[in-house]
Amino acid sequence: MRNKVPLDWLDPSEKRRAAIAILRFNATDRKDYKGPVFINPGGPGGSGIWFVKHLGPYYQSVVGKNHDIISFDPRGVGASTPRISCWEDIQDSKIWNFKDVDVLDAHPGSLYDAYAHAAASSQQCASILQPSTESDLGVGSFVSTASVARDMLEIMTKVGEEKLKYWGFSYGTYLGATFAAMFPDKVGRMVNDGNVDAVEYSAGRGIHFIQDADKIMAAFYHFCHVGGLELCAFYLDSEKDIETRLAQLLEHIRKNPVVVPGTASSSGRPQIVSYSKVKRMIGSTLYRPLVMFPALADALAALEKGDGTVFLELATQKLDDPLLCETRYSVQEGGDPTDPTPETPEAEASEDAGTTILCSDGGWMNDTVDEFGSYVDGLMIRSKSVGAIMAEMRLECVHWSVQAKWKFDGPFEGNTSHPILFIANRADNVTPLRSAQMNAKGFPDSIILVQNGYGHTSLSAPSKCTAKIIRAYFQNGTLPAPDTVCEPDLTPFEPYNVTSSITESCDDHELNVALLELMKAPVVGA
Repeated sequence: MRNKVPLDWLDPSEKRRAAIAILRFNATDRKDYKGPVFINPGGPGGSGIWFVKHLGPYYQSVVGKNHDIISFDPRGVGASTPRISCWEDIQDSKIWNFKDVDVLDAHPGSLYDAYAHAAASSQQCASILQPSTESDLGVGSFVSTASVARDMLEIMTKVGEEKLKYWGFSYGTYLGATFAAMFPDKVGRMVNDGNVDAVEYSAGRGIHFIQDADKIMAAFYHFCHVGGLELCAFYLDSEKDIETRLAQLLEHIRKNPVVVPGTASSSGRPQIVSYSKVKRMIGSTLYRPLVMFPALADALAALEKGDGTVFLELATQKLDDPLLCETRYSVQEGGDPTDPTPETPEAEASEDAGTTILCSDGGWMNDTVDEFGSYVDGLMIRSKSVGAIMAEMRLECVHWSVQAKWKFDGPFEGNTSHPILFIANRADNVTPLRSAQMNAKGFPDSIILVQNGYGHTSLSAPSKCTAKIIRAYFQNGTLPAPDTVCEPDLTPFEPYNVTSSITESCDDHELNVALLELMKAPVVGA
């Protein structure tokens, strides 16, 4: 369904409206019905519709089957309108985004090329999203998180709830913290899982968010060594040897990219596996190490032998080919001309909307290229593995000129109706434990649950301990004791399956299935 709300919450009398697409997965146990739990999958730009459509039963298995699962596409995203797009034609967008832009530390001059590419992207968005007159702000000025938080309050009220029950991931924790600061008396239950530092994010110049990323890279070396050659194709006799092996491979590929001939490429065209592509793939695997590390090890071992096909198979799980036109039904093909394929295919995220929300929340990035270079250097000191890659998040907003009319800058604090449950992995590549600790300071009586896992949010490292604490919290408001730590059920390179044992209860088996499916789900922005 769709719920119409004012485009401009600061002036609701203004006639323009946003239509927010909402999806509900109904409770399957109505005996002790406890209402809806709202989900936000992260981003910014993540489609709540996509995640409830594909994962609703698994979220419900965690929080309890007497809860509905509700989410929505935030204004500008997916099925909500007006939809944010920086391009008149989707094909132009795909071709532009497919352009190879090197990682910022790839070669001398990479920084300058990437900066110019980002500036060109910002100018393109401004040409589409900017208002035609000073008195008539364009839609890009109304997608900030403050507006989304107000939308969530409206949706909650429309479905008959007085207080919000909410489980947010990554950027969704910033939405949660914003809602809790703006409407503390409307918080019924709130789980902020994989926390974005609200103050740093709203300032647009995060530096601490990757401080634990290298811990996950170290876990690759450690668990590869523990798993042995049978489980890790990149195995050597020590963790240090594996680390050195990867460094040597990257340096070799920097100078000698691997060429995959057209005969071995799924597109039929030659492909180049470059240093930048490998670095980005490594960075992507840190979000979901249990799922991705074995495949990464296979790809790296093959690249050493000059074989890039294994890497391309891994990479193309995330990418489509921009040179293939979108399929359209036709009468000759037996399709229904009155119900064609949507112009915008279903996706778990909207990239242009994500950039617009990010830059609306963090403000215009007006660093010169040299000033930005100093910022990159600082991130590379904090993380050797992903510093140069993650600096690109800030780069998206270079010379961004579409400003939010309503921007919430805090303070991120409030005496909420019920204490918030913050969750953090001991080693998270983009939302470290530190961020949960910083956010929790503003909300009295809140509790931080630490999970001794690797990856982004608790979902990256399945833990029935964590899941049962989340369920108890939503079911009856119970918070874990301070300093509670949950162990994950799996470690990287450990084979996983969902075969139940004789000693495992039906509930535990169902939780295993749900947690493994949630672990395998896409991560917005990865």
